[in-house]
Amino acid sequence: MTPKARIAIEEADVVVGYGTYIKLIQDITRRDTEIVSGTMGKEVERAKIAVKKANENNKVVMVSSGDPGIYGMAGIVLEVAEQEKTRIPIEIIPGITAASAASAILGAPLISDFAVISLSDLLTPLEKIEKRIELASQADMSIVLYNPQSQGRIEPLIKAYEIMIKHIHPDTLVGIVKQAGRKGQQAKITTLKNLLDEEIDMVTTIVIGNSETKLINNKMVTARGYNLTN
Repeated sequence: MTPKARIAIEEADVVVGYGTYIKLIQDITRRDTEIVSGTMGKEVERAKIAVKKANENNKVVMVSSGDPGIYGMAGIVLEVAEQEKTRIPIEIIPGITAASAASAILGAPLISDFAVISLSDLLTPLEKIEKRIELASQADMSIVLYNPQSQGRIEPLIKAYEIMIKHIHPDTLVGIVKQAGRKGQQAKITTLKNLLDEEIDMVTTIVIGNSETKLINNKMVTARGYNLTN
Protein backbone atom coordinates (compact mmCIF):
# COMPACT_ATOMS: atom_id res chain seq x y z
CA MET A 1 0.00 0.00 0.00
CA THR A 2 1.03 3.62 -0.36
CA PRO A 3 1.97 5.68 2.72
CA LYS A 4 -1.11 7.86 2.14
CA ALA A 5 -3.37 4.81 2.27
CA ARG A 6 -1.75 3.67 5.51
CA ILE A 7 -2.33 7.07 7.11
CA ALA A 8 -5.98 7.04 6.03
CA ILE A 9 -6.50 3.64 7.67
CA GLU A 10 -4.76 4.74 10.86
CA GLU A 11 -6.95 7.85 11.08
CA ALA A 12 -10.27 6.18 10.17
CA ASP A 13 -13.28 6.09 12.51
CA VAL A 14 -14.73 3.22 10.46
CA VAL A 15 -13.00 0.71 8.18
CA VAL A 16 -15.15 -1.31 5.78
CA GLY A 17 -13.88 -4.16 3.61
CA TYR A 18 -13.77 -7.75 2.47
CA GLY A 19 -12.73 -9.99 5.36
CA THR A 20 -9.45 -11.12 3.79
CA TYR A 21 -8.31 -7.54 3.29
CA ILE A 22 -9.39 -6.51 6.79
CA LYS A 23 -7.11 -9.22 8.22
CA LEU A 24 -4.18 -7.85 6.21
CA ILE A 25 -4.48 -4.41 7.84
CA GLN A 26 -5.58 -5.30 11.35
CA ASP A 27 -2.19 -4.35 12.79
CA ILE A 28 -2.54 -0.72 11.67
CA THR A 29 -6.15 -0.01 12.62
CA ARG A 30 -6.81 1.79 15.90
CA ARG A 31 -8.36 -0.13 18.77
CA ASP A 32 -11.36 2.19 18.81
CA THR A 33 -11.92 1.99 15.05
CA GLU A 34 -15.20 0.35 14.06
CA ILE A 35 -14.54 -2.56 11.68
CA VAL A 36 -17.18 -3.71 9.19
CA SER A 37 -16.05 -6.95 7.56
CA GLY A 38 -17.91 -8.78 4.81
CA THR A 39 -17.79 -11.69 2.39
CA MET A 40 -17.18 -11.95 -1.35
CA GLY A 41 -20.22 -10.98 -3.38
CA LYS A 42 -21.48 -8.38 -0.89
CA GLU A 43 -19.68 -5.41 -2.45
CA VAL A 44 -22.82 -3.30 -2.96
CA GLU A 45 -23.92 -3.94 0.61
CA ARG A 46 -20.53 -2.82 1.95
CA ALA A 47 -20.56 0.29 -0.22
CA LYS A 48 -23.97 1.23 1.16
CA ILE A 49 -22.74 0.72 4.72
CA ALA A 50 -19.70 2.90 4.04
CA VAL A 51 -21.84 5.71 2.64
CA LYS A 52 -24.28 5.45 5.55
CA LYS A 53 -21.44 5.62 8.10
CA ALA A 54 -19.93 8.61 6.32
CA ASN A 55 -23.30 10.38 6.36
CA GLU A 56 -23.25 9.93 10.15
CA ASN A 57 -20.18 12.20 10.23
CA ASN A 58 -17.57 9.43 10.46
CA LYS A 59 -14.27 9.35 8.64
CA VAL A 60 -14.76 6.11 6.68
CA VAL A 61 -12.20 4.05 4.79
CA MET A 62 -13.33 1.45 2.28
CA VAL A 63 -10.45 -1.02 1.95
CA SER A 64 -9.75 -2.47 -1.47
CA SER A 65 -6.97 -4.75 -2.67
CA GLY A 66 -4.23 -3.22 -4.85
CA ASP A 67 -5.49 -0.01 -6.44
CA PRO A 68 -9.16 0.73 -5.61
CA GLY A 69 -9.78 2.03 -9.14
CA ILE A 70 -8.50 -1.13 -10.85
CA TYR A 71 -10.92 -4.02 -10.29
CA GLY A 72 -11.54 -2.41 -6.92
CA MET A 73 -14.27 -0.70 -4.89
CA ALA A 74 -13.88 2.91 -6.05
CA GLY A 75 -16.48 2.68 -8.79
CA ILE A 76 -19.24 1.06 -6.77
CA VAL A 77 -18.76 3.49 -3.86
CA LEU A 78 -19.11 6.46 -6.22
CA GLU A 79 -22.20 4.89 -7.80
CA VAL A 80 -23.84 4.18 -4.44
CA ALA A 81 -23.06 7.67 -3.16
CA GLU A 82 -24.74 9.14 -6.25
CA GLN A 83 -27.75 6.83 -5.86
CA GLU A 84 -28.09 7.89 -2.22
CA LYS A 85 -27.83 11.57 -3.27
CA THR A 86 -24.89 11.91 -0.90
CA ARG A 87 -22.71 15.00 -1.11
CA ILE A 88 -19.96 13.89 1.24
CA PRO A 89 -16.43 14.29 -0.17
CA ILE A 90 -14.97 11.04 -1.48
CA GLU A 91 -11.25 10.63 -2.06
CA ILE A 92 -9.79 7.76 -4.08
CA ILE A 93 -6.34 6.95 -2.70
CA PRO A 94 -4.22 5.10 -5.26
CA GLY A 95 -2.50 1.87 -4.39
CA ILE A 96 -0.22 -0.58 -6.16
CA THR A 97 -2.13 -2.81 -8.54
CA ALA A 98 -1.04 -6.42 -9.06
CA ALA A 99 0.16 -5.72 -12.62
CA SER A 100 2.84 -3.25 -11.55
CA ALA A 101 3.71 -5.21 -8.40
CA ALA A 102 4.16 -8.45 -10.35
CA SER A 103 6.07 -6.67 -13.10
CA ALA A 104 8.60 -5.28 -10.60
CA ILE A 105 9.10 -8.75 -9.12
CA LEU A 106 9.62 -10.33 -12.55
CA GLY A 107 11.84 -7.59 -14.00
CA ALA A 108 10.45 -5.23 -16.64
CA PRO A 109 7.95 -7.13 -18.80
CA LEU A 110 5.48 -4.23 -19.08
CA ILE A 111 7.89 -1.58 -20.31
CA SER A 112 5.83 -1.12 -23.49
CA ASP A 113 2.12 -1.33 -24.30
CA PHE A 114 0.21 -4.00 -22.41
CA ALA A 115 -3.32 -5.18 -21.69
CA VAL A 116 -4.79 -6.14 -18.31
CA ILE A 117 -7.66 -8.63 -18.44
CA SER A 118 -9.53 -10.28 -15.57
CA LEU A 119 -10.59 -13.87 -16.17
CA SER A 120 -13.35 -13.66 -13.55
CA ASP A 121 -16.67 -14.20 -15.29
CA LEU A 122 -18.78 -13.29 -12.25
CA LEU A 123 -19.59 -9.83 -13.63
CA THR A 124 -18.31 -10.11 -17.22
CA PRO A 125 -19.60 -12.74 -19.67
CA LEU A 126 -16.98 -15.30 -20.68
CA GLU A 127 -17.64 -14.53 -24.35
CA LYS A 128 -16.57 -10.92 -23.83
CA ILE A 129 -13.44 -12.01 -21.93
CA GLU A 130 -12.54 -14.38 -24.76
CA LYS A 131 -12.90 -11.59 -27.33
CA ARG A 132 -10.59 -9.33 -25.33
CA ILE A 133 -8.00 -12.11 -25.04
CA GLU A 134 -8.25 -12.74 -28.78
CA LEU A 135 -7.68 -9.11 -29.74
CA ALA A 136 -4.86 -8.53 -27.24
CA SER A 137 -3.11 -11.71 -28.40
CA GLN A 138 -3.20 -10.56 -32.01
CA ALA A 139 -1.78 -7.14 -31.11
CA ASP A 140 1.58 -8.47 -29.83
CA MET A 141 1.16 -6.72 -26.49
CA SER A 142 2.23 -8.07 -23.13
CA ILE A 143 -0.85 -9.35 -21.33
CA VAL A 144 -1.56 -9.43 -17.60
CA LEU A 145 -4.21 -11.86 -16.36
CA TYR A 146 -6.02 -11.15 -13.09
CA ASN A 147 -8.20 -13.65 -11.18
CA PRO A 148 -7.01 -16.48 -13.41
CA GLN A 149 -8.36 -19.53 -11.65
CA SER A 150 -10.10 -20.82 -8.54
CA GLN A 151 -11.11 -24.28 -7.37
CA GLY A 152 -14.51 -23.97 -8.93
CA ARG A 153 -13.57 -21.86 -11.94
CA ILE A 154 -10.97 -23.34 -14.28
CA GLU A 155 -12.61 -22.93 -17.69
CA PRO A 156 -11.67 -19.26 -18.30
CA LEU A 157 -7.92 -19.91 -17.99
CA ILE A 158 -8.10 -22.93 -20.28
CA LYS A 159 -10.07 -20.90 -22.84
CA ALA A 160 -7.58 -18.02 -22.55
CA TYR A 161 -4.67 -20.40 -23.10
CA GLU A 162 -6.30 -21.96 -26.16
CA ILE A 163 -6.81 -18.51 -27.67
CA MET A 164 -3.34 -17.16 -26.84
CA ILE A 165 -1.47 -20.21 -28.12
CA LYS A 166 -3.03 -19.61 -31.57
CA HIS A 167 -1.53 -16.12 -31.85
CA ILE A 168 1.46 -16.04 -29.50
CA HIS A 169 4.62 -18.12 -29.94
CA PRO A 170 4.67 -21.07 -27.50
CA ASP A 171 8.15 -20.12 -26.25
CA THR A 172 7.06 -16.60 -25.24
CA LEU A 173 8.09 -15.88 -21.66
CA VAL A 174 5.42 -15.97 -18.97
CA GLY A 175 5.80 -14.77 -15.39
CA ILE A 176 3.70 -16.25 -12.61
CA VAL A 177 3.53 -14.36 -9.32
CA LYS A 178 1.60 -15.41 -6.22
CA GLN A 179 0.80 -13.08 -3.32
CA ALA A 180 2.62 -10.14 -4.93
CA GLY A 181 3.92 -7.85 -2.22
CA ARG A 182 2.43 -9.96 0.56
CA LYS A 183 3.66 -12.62 2.94
CA GLY A 184 4.25 -15.87 1.03
CA GLN A 185 5.20 -14.15 -2.21
CA GLN A 186 6.38 -16.56 -4.95
CA ALA A 187 7.49 -15.93 -8.51
CA LYS A 188 8.44 -18.11 -11.45
CA ILE A 189 9.29 -17.51 -15.09
CA THR A 190 8.22 -20.13 -17.62
CA THR A 191 6.87 -20.18 -21.18
CA LEU A 192 3.39 -19.97 -22.64
CA LYS A 193 3.40 -23.61 -23.73
CA ASN A 194 3.93 -24.66 -20.09
CA LEU A 195 1.40 -22.26 -18.55
CA LEU A 196 -1.26 -24.83 -17.68
CA ASP A 197 1.32 -27.03 -15.91
CA GLU A 198 1.71 -24.43 -13.15
CA GLU A 199 -0.22 -24.15 -9.89
CA ILE A 200 -2.44 -21.12 -10.36
CA ASP A 201 -5.11 -19.67 -8.07
CA MET A 202 -6.97 -16.42 -7.34
CA VAL A 203 -3.95 -14.75 -5.72
CA THR A 204 -1.83 -15.44 -8.81
CA THR A 205 -1.03 -12.78 -11.39
CA ILE A 206 0.09 -14.01 -14.81
CA VAL A 207 2.24 -11.84 -17.08
CA ILE A 208 2.62 -12.95 -20.70
CA GLY A 209 5.41 -11.17 -22.55
CA ASN A 210 5.36 -10.05 -26.17
CA SER A 211 7.65 -10.98 -29.08
CA GLU A 212 10.34 -8.62 -27.73
CA THR A 213 10.41 -10.05 -24.20
CA LYS A 214 13.60 -11.90 -23.26
CA LEU A 215 15.35 -13.31 -20.21
CA ILE A 216 18.20 -11.16 -18.84
CA ASN A 217 19.89 -12.25 -15.61
CA ASN A 218 16.81 -14.30 -14.71
CA LYS A 219 14.51 -11.34 -15.24
CA MET A 220 11.81 -10.80 -17.86
CA VAL A 221 12.69 -7.74 -19.93
CA THR A 222 10.62 -6.36 -22.79
CA ALA A 223 12.70 -4.27 -25.18
CA ARG A 224 11.26 -0.83 -25.80
CA GLY A 225 13.42 -0.09 -28.83
CA TYR A 226 16.32 1.93 -27.44
CA ASN A 227 19.60 1.83 -29.38
CA LEU A 228 22.15 0.47 -26.90
CA THR A 229 25.17 0.81 -29.21
CA ASN A 230 25.52 4.61 -28.95
